Amino acid sequence: MRDVTLILDDGSRFNGKSFGYEKPVAGEVVFNTAMTGYPESLTDPSYAGQLMTLTFPLVGNYGVPPFTIEPNGLATFMESEKIHAEAIIVSDYSYEYSHWNAVESLADWLKREKIPGITGIDTRELTKVLREHGVMMGKIVFDESDEELIIKNEEFPSYADINYVDRVSCKEIIHYFPDGTSNCSATGSSFLIPHSSLKKVVLVDCGVKTNIIRCLLKRNVEVIRVPWNYDFNGLEFDGLFISNGPGDPDTCDAAVQNVRKAMANEKLPIFGICMGNQLLSKAGGAKIYKLKYGHRSHNQPVRMVGTERCFITSQNHGYAVDNNTLGTDWEPLFINMNDGSNEGIKHKKNPWFSAQFHPEAASGPTDTEFLFDEFVKLL
Repeated sequence: MRDVTLILDDGSRFNGKSFGYEKPVAGEVVFNTAMTGYPESLTDPSYAGQLMTLTFPLVGNYGVPPFTIEPNGLATFMESEKIHAEAIIVSDYSYEYSHWNAVESLADWLKREKIPGITGIDTRELTKVLREHGVMMGKIVFDESDEELIIKNEEFPSYADINYVDRVSCKEIIHYFPDGTSNCSATGSSFLIPHSSLKKVVLVDCGVKTNIIRCLLKRNVEVIRVPWNYDFNGLEFDGLFISNGPGDPDTCDAAVQNVRKAMANEKLPIFGICMGNQLLSKAGGAKIYKLKYGHRSHNQPVRMVGTERCFITSQNHGYAVDNNTLGTDWEPLFINMNDGSNEGIKHKKNPWFSAQFHPEAASGPTDTEFLFDEFVKLL
C-alpha cells in the first residue's frame, strides 16, 4: 500500500495507494463508466497510452478470469493478448474476490503485466475535473524523483505524438475460419488456397477487439486480418471491415489510402467501427476533429438518423467526424444524443456504413450488434 500520486496537466493532484505494479507512467487520463468488465476494458487496444479511471466505486470484487487461448488464437475472456491501458485508477479496490471463473486477483494480474493500479482516489471528483477541463494528460508518480524522470524522459511524449495504431496492430496476416481454426502468413500467399465457399471479409486491424472477430465468425464468414498499413487490394475478398483503434486517426493515412482504393469497387460492402468510422469518413473526403471531452462510457445514447430509435452504446474515443464536411453522397447514420456529434455515416448509394460506438461491446451493452447482421447481409 505504497503512497502514490496522480498529477494532471492543470496541476491537480490526487493522492492514493498502490495496489498494482510500482512504476511511474504518463498518458492521457480517461474514464470508463462500466459497472463491470475491467478485464475486457483493460485489454481493449483502444485504451493504449491511457490512464483508465473507473467511475464505478468498487473494483476487483470478481477477480480476473484465466488467460486462455482458443484454437484459432483468440483470447477466450479478454479483448487482446495483454493489458493495453497504462494504468488503472479506482476509488475502492477489493482485495477479496469471488467468481466462478476467477483464477487470480486484479492486483496480481496488474503486477504480472507490470501495470500500475491506484486505489483511494476520489474518482467522482477526478471525473468532474476531466469533464470540465476536457482531455488532459496525467502522470502517476511514487516520489519526487519519479516526477522529474517523467519530465525528462523521452519515453513519455505527448499522447498525440505517438502512432498507437502501429503499436497495437498485428504484424502479419491472420486468417480465421468459422470452424475455430486459423493460420498466419507474412505474405498472404496461403490465402490463394481456397478453404471453402464462405464469404471472406478483410479486417483492417487498427487495434481490433477480439469480440469483433468473434461477432464476424459466428455469422459464418471467414476473416482475413491484415496490418493497419497493408495494401489488401490484391487479395480476393467479399467485404471490407475497418476496426477500432487508439490514438489520432491522422496518423493512419496509409490505411485511408488503401480504403479509398478499395472504394473504386462501388459494390464492395464496407463497415467501420470507432476508428474505422473516422478512417472511412476520411477516405470519403470528410474531416476529423478532436473532441473537448471525448466519449468514454458504456451508456452513451445515440439515435439512428431519420428515426426515433435510440440505442445505449459503449464508447471510447477522443475524435469525431465533422458532419459539415461529409460529401453530398454521404450522410450521418447515428447522432449522439448528448452533444449532437457524429456517431456513424452511410453512403447514399453504395453499401458503405460505419458506427463510432462499439456494436460488439465487451463488456456490453450489445443493443446494436444487429449491425453485424446488416453487414453480412450486404455480403
